[in-house]
Amino acid sequence: MNNMKQQYVKEVVPALKKGLNLENINEVPRIQKVVVNIGLGEALDNPKALEAAAGDLTTITGQKPIIIKARKSIANFKLREGRLIGAKVTLRGDRMWSFLDRLVNIALPRVRDFRGVSSDAFDGRGNYTLGLREQLIFPEIQYDKIDKIRGMEVTIVTTATTDDQAYLLLKLLGMPFRKD
Repeated sequence: MNNMKQQYVKEVVPALKKGLNLENINEVPRIQKVVVNIGLGEALDNPKALEAAAGDLTTITGQKPIIIKARKSIANFKLREGRLIGAKVTLRGDRMWSFLDRLVNIALPRVRDFRGVSSDAFDGRGNYTLGLREQLIFPEIQYDKIDKIRGMEVTIVTTATTDDQAYLLLKLLGMPFRKD
């Protein structure tokens, strides 16, 4: 069993049950999935950029990404419906726990001048989105092999009903929130 999943089962669930005054163990908030997304506006001009981004996502997550198409046309961005503009991976189960473990314990501390992640990035329904400026913070990515530094979004989808429950869940899992 993954270290973070073990921590969730043995430490976080009892703490959440006690802290949130929950009777049933099924009411305890848990993480459903993690979505890692790279949006590429440059893919309109350079189709090779999409392949490189998909390769980076595969290396980081261990799962092949799906290529995202534009849903509607936007003239100001020279974007047409159906054009390829991004890549995303949805992680569940053991891969999700292993990715979260690497994100919290290895990747985030490698960010330059890191003071913690914002606690304002919850969406009102208990989901948390984190923006990363570069893929180099992950140890799997080799500096010599990348063609360009790209940012990505990591969305952590939980079963929590409020942002406070989700904050407590992620805090107990070790997410380094900024102290305001």
